[in-house]
Amino acid sequence: MKKVAIFVDVQNIYYTTRDTYSRPFNYRQFWFAIAQDYDIVAAYAYAIDKDDVSQQKFQSALRHIGFDVKLKPFIQRRDGSAKGDWDVGITIDVLKHAPEVDEVILLSGDGDFAILLDELRNTHEVSSQVYGVLDLTAGALIEAADEYTPIEKRHLL
Repeated sequence: MKKVAIFVDVQNIYYTTRDTYSRPFNYRQFWFAIAQDYDIVAAYAYAIDKDDVSQQKFQSALRHIGFDVKLKPFIQRRDGSAKGDWDVGITIDVLKHAPEVDEVILLSGDGDFAILLDELRNTHEVSSQVYGVLDLTAGALIEAADEYTPIEKRHLL
């Protein structure tokens, strides 16, 4: 079996599935489907910690499935805007695990990761799969992925 590492941009998946389908992604179903075809050597879910009970339950469910949940504090700026993305953290972890795996699975629609996928392929000879909501996934990310799977209703709760 191919060795794989999974990296989930939780905020991106949450908002894109909510805005498109009004339903959340089914992480348990996803995990079991991947585990049938791959040896999962690492799995991370990157989220923002807003100290909210429902989010803590969700994060606990992700841990129970098998994800290592990484949290970053929610930052509210003085002007009312918010900050809390994991792009750099995800990138560092993907590159850290590249020598251990045959493939990386990324759940995100963020086009900033296109450069990362090119680096994986060209420098580390690691292939990539991307899962994202088609209308909200950057074209550059789809093009950079070796395989792209649009998140559809069948992937949701």
